[in-house]
Amino acid sequence: MENSNTVEEGKTIAIISYVTLIGLIIAIVMNNDKKNSFASYHIRQSIGIIVLYILLGIFFYILSFIVYIPFLSTILYIGVFVLWILGILAAVQGETKPVPLVGEKFQEWFKSIG
Repeated sequence: MENSNTVEEGKTIAIISYVTLIGLIIAIVMNNDKKNSFASYHIRQSIGIIVLYILLGIFFYILSFIVYIPFLSTILYIGVFVLWILGILAAVQGETKPVPLVGEKFQEWFKSIG
């Protein structure tokens, strides 16, 4: 559980981390000056969501040469969008709640970042 001072100090950086790849880079740079555990948590969540989006893109690009499965990519991209929305909402509400299904893994995989 984060203390309220840490959350308030890192909330802006946490929210910025979810606003496109440029926002993520800005958040990482902003968090380098004075490390904030709340901001670092959300930076790792955001990195995970962006990596997931890129990997899905590569996967469906390769898959399109083998077989065509209508709407599967759309459904999964909507799922990634939902994860992004849930991440932003957690940052705005000041919670360190992982995104469903993969959030804990993102924290584990990217623990050295942020």
